[in-house]
Amino acid sequence: MPLNLPNLLTLFRIALIPVLVLVFYLPYPWTNFAAALIFAVGAITDWADGYIARRYGMFSAFGAFLDPVADKLAVAVALVIIVQAHPTVFMALIAAVIIGREITISALREWMAEIGQRATVRVAVIGKIKTIVQMVALVMLLYRVDLFGLPIFLIGEVLLAVAAVLTLWSGMQYLIAAWPAMRGDAASEKKSPGEA
Repeated sequence: MPLNLPNLLTLFRIALIPVLVLVFYLPYPWTNFAAALIFAVGAITDWADGYIARRYGMFSAFGAFLDPVADKLAVAVALVIIVQAHPTVFMALIAAVIIGREITISALREWMAEIGQRATVRVAVIGKIKTIVQMVALVMLLYRVDLFGLPIFLIGEVLLAVAAVLTLWSGMQYLIAAWPAMRGDAASEKKSPGEA
């Protein structure tokens, strides 16, 4: 297992997940700020490990596997604790859409890799935008309280709904790109606009 800097940052991001849960439920008035900060630090390290890997050529099979796992774990856990704290139909549906899509696309990517068609489903701009909107939304939802007169939680809900729409959009692009292979038409070289 190559423990280069990007992989260490990814492992650090995974280690932050139980810390996020613990801090979120601590009975202190500052825990909303701390939870939002922990998640934001994780999101920043996600960007940093990708940048470092590209800039210095520190790629590895282990990193390629672990990085998306860390991302999906962090997002899923954050959504679960937010829904538990704010159990509305809206929040539950949005969380179900985002988590359900991640499970579906992860399974699709694994299957495409098994048949040698992994390059058919690629990351593109829509996926990057979705990731940014989703991360900002989750930071706001973890923070929860108004700031400088702005309804932070409400803004977070709106941004999360936007992220859910982008999630479905990029997921549909994935499925469209993979459809020829799913039909058995592996000869297709069609490239996907993909997701992050």
